[in-house]
Amino acid sequence: MLYRRIGTVAAAALALTVGLALPALAHVTINPGTAEKGGWTKLAFRVPNERDDASTTKLVVTFPTDHPLPFVSVKPVPGWKAELTEGKLPEPVVADDGDKVTESVLKVTWTGGKIEPGQFQEFEVSVGPLPKDVDEIAFPTEQTYTGGEVVKWADAPKTDGTEAEHPMPTLKLVAAASGGEHAGMAMTTAAPPAAQQTVALMKQSASSSASDGTARVMGVAGIIVGLLGGGLGLVSLRRRSPAA
Repeated sequence: MLYRRIGTVAAAALALTVGLALPALAHVTINPGTAEKGGWTKLAFRVPNERDDASTTKLVVTFPTDHPLPFVSVKPVPGWKAELTEGKLPEPVVADDGDKVTESVLKVTWTGGKIEPGQFQEFEVSVGPLPKDVDEIAFPTEQTYTGGEVVKWADAPKTDGTEAEHPMPTLKLVAAASGGEHAGMAMTTAAPPAAQQTVALMKQSASSSASDGTARVMGVAGIIVGLLGGGLGLVSLRRRSPAA
């Protein structure tokens, strides 16, 4: 009876946990959710289809204008067309390097494809350099379904700590990791295959050169030993032969 009760309680707790987690999984999110300040990163906007009787046909992601991103590039998604909208900022912004920025990417729009019920799609962009003086940047997003319904993921976090109904996709910014010795080690271990092949060839060449050098030394030594042996043989023969 005790084991049966424990099993029942555990099953109920699991069901409650899954029930609470499912709504969160249905939100539009950014993956990964964190990136280093001042660096470059690849962002994937993960878009699930929340409707049982409609498909997602359009996605519009609005980029920040108070901390604009100087460079934005889009990874192609099969079946979808991406359009970058650039324009003037509401107010000029002074970048981290001191330059005044007046124009930037305002939004990216994906159209032409479909996210069917029960499916999700990721839309990837490469951005940078990220701002250094803020801890997060938000990307208000609009998701359009067949039939014209538009869901706006633009709700700010609630003051009581609970999750908003349509939370705004947000990227957390963290301090950059220190460089130096560890960074150098990481670059070495993460070297591209071509670089690894070059290093391997250099090692092989050095090993071959060392082997050739050793063989040459041994060959010369053999010749010298042979000559010495021949000379000793002649001396011994002369000593044994009678005088004329």
